[in-house]
Amino acid sequence: MTLHRILFVCMGNICRSPTAEGVFRKLLAEEGDGLVVEVDSAGTHGYHVGSPPDARAMRAAQRRGLDISRLRARKVAPEDFERFDLVLAMDEENLAILSRLCPPERSSSLKLFLEYGTLGERNVPDPYYGGDNGFEHVLDLIEDASRGLLRELRRLQLGR
Repeated sequence: MTLHRILFVCMGNICRSPTAEGVFRKLLAEEGDGLVVEVDSAGTHGYHVGSPPDARAMRAAQRRGLDISRLRARKVAPEDFERFDLVLAMDEENLAILSRLCPPERSSSLKLFLEYGTLGERNVPDPYYGGDNGFEHVLDLIEDASRGLLRELRRLQLGR
């Protein structure tokens, strides 16, 4: 079995990327069919290092049967670019930051997470300064892209 290592990245690692980590972990547990995947999340900025996810993100996730309360924010580290096969940015701004940090020989590992989605959006919007509806929209986008990512990992596992 091929081990896949995936890192989800947003700005502070308290809203979007921990939500993506939690959603994808749950999807793997329910539908992963033996795929071996290591999943983590991080932020491009160190504003919230060591903090749990935003309370609104945790509540929105909980409403969908997902507990992300044990996750803790961390900042992207140089070794992440070597360790992870895919580094998935939540938006173009964070993708640009990751591109500047990433060694050129590893740049093919960088992508926008929503490239795996089917809803026609490129960026997972940052819900931090908005209301609860923003967190629900983020979950919709992340759940959709997670299903697409899982399909891609299955395809790679089968070598097609």
